[in-house]
Amino acid sequence: MAQSAVAVRQGCERILVVDDEPPIRNLIETRLRLHGYNVVVAGDGEEAVACFRHEPADLVILDLMLPRLDGYGVLEALRAMSDVPVLMLTACDRVADRILGLELGADDYLIKPFSLSELEARIRCLLRRAQQSPPSGSAGGLADSSLALEISGLTIHLGKRQVFRGSDRIKLTAMEFSLLELLVSEAGQPIPRMKILESIWGYTPDRHADTRVVDVHVARLRLKLEQDPKNPELILTARGLGYQFQRLPAAVS
Repeated sequence: MAQSAVAVRQGCERILVVDDEPPIRNLIETRLRLHGYNVVVAGDGEEAVACFRHEPADLVILDLMLPRLDGYGVLEALRAMSDVPVLMLTACDRVADRILGLELGADDYLIKPFSLSELEARIRCLLRRAQQSPPSGSAGGLADSSLALEISGLTIHLGKRQVFRGSDRIKLTAMEFSLLELLVSEAGQPIPRMKILESIWGYTPDRHADTRVVDVHVARLRLKLEQDPKNPELILTARGLGYQFQRLPAAVS
């Protein structure tokens, strides 16, 4: 059964840093320790998997180009064990490489070279989503943690952040559930990709950002929720804009 890695108390999160370049690995480790994180490092893919299996982390920073077992193999191993947030690092500027990492279960990515302040911002956002309490908010009735929503044979339990089809639970990562929650909260209304990035990933709206992370997460949601992901009925594409949730949910007891 997959584990959900959640820190025992905020400020002591355990972060596994996986990179085969000692200068980068040491720099990240030093910076994160200064911010109060508990940091563990690994220099290759097999070591990373062994470290996580021995003691799961709250977040993994994962380089894709690794000896012994590459980052894609590490991602597959991690997802077999856990829904831990994964931030992948890549020196590859090839879009296909980044998309493959996202499709295998990474939550976000940074391209080398990157600024440490940007790395820290991404870490804070991913940890916040992973440790998120029931939504507070702006989404009208969705703020009620006891509310369940019934949509096309699916039942979404907001307080528990769980989705079921009948009695079978559909496993979503924290980012996937947050994305679903945002789409449902504005059902029937198209949501621009940049607004989704800002709301879920914490990207600032005034900068250019690669929105493929949104597209891949939507594709992952469709695979898990739609009866026919190639012809979606729930999560529709708003051409040239973003995505919208088609059907208005009905509350159930």
